[in-house]
Amino acid sequence: MREWITGRNPVYETLRAGRREVFRLWLADGNLEQGGHLHDLTELAKQKKIAVERVPRSKLGEIYVNHQGVALQVGGYRYASLPEMLALAKARGEAPFLLLLDLIQDPQNLGTLLRSAEGFGVQGVIIPSSRAAEVTPAVVNASSGACEHLLIAQMNLVQAMDVLKESGSWIYGLEYSEQAVPIESIDFRGGVGLVVGSEGSGLRSLVRTKCDQLISLPRRGKVDSLNAASAGSIALYVIQHARMKAL
Repeated sequence: MREWITGRNPVYETLRAGRREVFRLWLADGNLEQGGHLHDLTELAKQKKIAVERVPRSKLGEIYVNHQGVALQVGGYRYASLPEMLALAKARGEAPFLLLLDLIQDPQNLGTLLRSAEGFGVQGVIIPSSRAAEVTPAVVNASSGACEHLLIAQMNLVQAMDVLKESGSWIYGLEYSEQAVPIESIDFRGGVGLVVGSEGSGLRSLVRTKCDQLISLPRRGKVDSLNAASAGSIALYVIQHARMKAL
């Protein structure tokens, strides 16, 4: 399957990661305003011997409105496996730190969470194999290309939680409830699996039951809760900060 990645940063990160088959790179005709890795991606394309084609801007507009004058045709996203993630953690000399997403539906939210996961040192992200957003060009764009550097697996979330528990990791479900304890009270030095629920329903009942501990973020405002992407990103930062302090 072939698809188009647009936008300067997403295209640059896709080329830099080098995990996809590349078929062609299009640049809009005329003088393109510099910035957003435009020079870097064209230089990288030359190094990789990828032909750069100049095409009418309208042709790029048929792919995506906010194309920024760049489009890259690539093969489909290659999903990873949970064993690959655990192997990566071992190779880094780190305890596992994984993000599990329970039926995130919105591509923008998924992209934001993937960008945060990559930035905060998560070794892998697990998403359900059905009824949830997948890694599409829209998600690549929303993550600014960060997903191209991540190991992402599609699998049954409950099975993934069981495997992580067997490997010695502790599973934390993020939610606002009476059962949840403040995130700042937890010691995150061991293996960690953070589960973030869907935008509307939160954690599913079985997934929630499988968690070893429910955790919540501190809040002082009048709004009931942050959205899934914001809450998940903050939780990832808090966990990574705690793990770095413990080194």
